[in-house]
Amino acid sequence: MTALRPERESGAAYGEVYGESFSDVTGEPFAAQQPYEGSGALGEWYGQEAAAEGYEPYVPPVDEETVALRIPDPPAGTGDDGSVTPSGASSAASTASAAAGGRAARRKAAKRRHGRHGGTSRPEPTPAQEPRAPLSRVEARRQARARKPSAGVVASRVIGEVFITTGVLMLLFVSYQLWWTNVRAHAQADRETSSLQDDWASGKRAPGVFEPGQGFAILHIPKLDVVVPIAEGVSNKGVLDRGMVGHYGEGRLKTAMPDAKTGNFGLAGHRNTHGEPFRYINRLKPGDAIVVETQNKYFVYKMASMLPVTPPDNTSVLNPVPPGSGFTKPGRYITLTTCTPEFTSKYRLIVWGKMVEERPRSKGKPDALVS
Repeated sequence: MTALRPERESGAAYGEVYGESFSDVTGEPFAAQQPYEGSGALGEWYGQEAAAEGYEPYVPPVDEETVALRIPDPPAGTGDDGSVTPSGASSAASTASAAAGGRAARRKAAKRRHGRHGGTSRPEPTPAQEPRAPLSRVEARRQARARKPSAGVVASRVIGEVFITTGVLMLLFVSYQLWWTNVRAHAQADRETSSLQDDWASGKRAPGVFEPGQGFAILHIPKLDVVVPIAEGVSNKGVLDRGMVGHYGEGRLKTAMPDAKTGNFGLAGHRNTHGEPFRYINRLKPGDAIVVETQNKYFVYKMASMLPVTPPDNTSVLNPVPPGSGFTKPGRYITLTTCTPEFTSKYRLIVWGKMVEERPRSKGKPDALVS
């Protein structure tokens, strides 16, 4: 108890005996303390003023702590015979649970229920799951079969992978055809053109009969910005796929050379892929220049007419006087042939031209190459 309380009534509460003397540690006797009395101001008030005014003197309450043995009061919740009532049992249980552990235990319990600051309670950690019992052999096989994909799933996966692989291969093939073949053919054609010009400058090659695949002239189409070497023959592997233009100079399709007095100088070239030198010859208009450069001369032709579509076996377009060209008598003509429509080889596109100038190299380039 920390609350204030009145002074004890007498020294008897402390085990002191009136009228007896005691000695201190030195052995000298001293008088026993006298009991508290009303003295001084309080004594006068108690004895005189209080009596005069009719008040009873103040008597301090008896401090039960100084009383001898006593029978304690029965605890709450018990009957007269000492039996415990139901309400008493519950209150006793709550009191016992509250008292157990003291304040620290109550705080820990409150934290577990509502958190430190009254928040939601944290979930209690669940004990680790007990390891499962090993599966039987039959059950293990059944689960393995369930995990194994069915035949339909496997087939669909295989078909999907085939489609994806086929798509990738087709994309690579298209890229090769439309891009890489042009890169490689342009490089080969440029090397052949440079080689021809170097040989002409050194006088190494003389006009005459040329071997299949051998370059002997350079074709210029100024409107289309085409500069490509002309080689003997029209084979794909030896001439056309190398980015060059081929001269019909063999067998039944043999045509005249540019320096012939009369005749039809027939040329073939790819319209798509492998350098595609004749891709845009369908844009030529009558009067557009077509120039053939050889070691000694320039042969200048003017575009005369066009046949947009014809079957591949129509070889009459290479005749000395080709039908449908508008020419009526022998002369010095040029014929350009290529595939149509683009990216197919079902038909042929034909362009005809007529020679308008034969100019020696010693006189310089013709006006069609200068302007």
